[in-house]
Amino acid sequence: MAPRGIRKEELAIAAWDKDVAPSTELRRALHHDGLPYEEFVRRYRAELGEPAQRAAVAALRERADEAVLTLLTATKPLERSAVPVLAEMITQGDQGHP
Repeated sequence: MAPRGIRKEELAIAAWDKDVAPSTELRRALHHDGLPYEEFVRRYRAELGEPAQRAAVAALRERADEAVLTLLTATKPLERSAVPVLAEMITQGDQGHP
């Protein structure tokens, strides 16, 4: 997801990996249906445990070992977004996996 007001074509980014983003269903449940954040985190971690998502997180971990990694989101407030969960999964490796 691009930050609000910025089209992804305008960003100078190295990768755009949708495999690490929460599913549309999960995002909608959080932002529109009132899903408690703790339940969002539990479900998002489960999504990140799927093979394609797990591989995408591992690739981000490798990039983070080599350079500064910047995660972008359009979600406000940041602390109730997918970013803290994803950042933890990247920095903790499989220890951050459910």
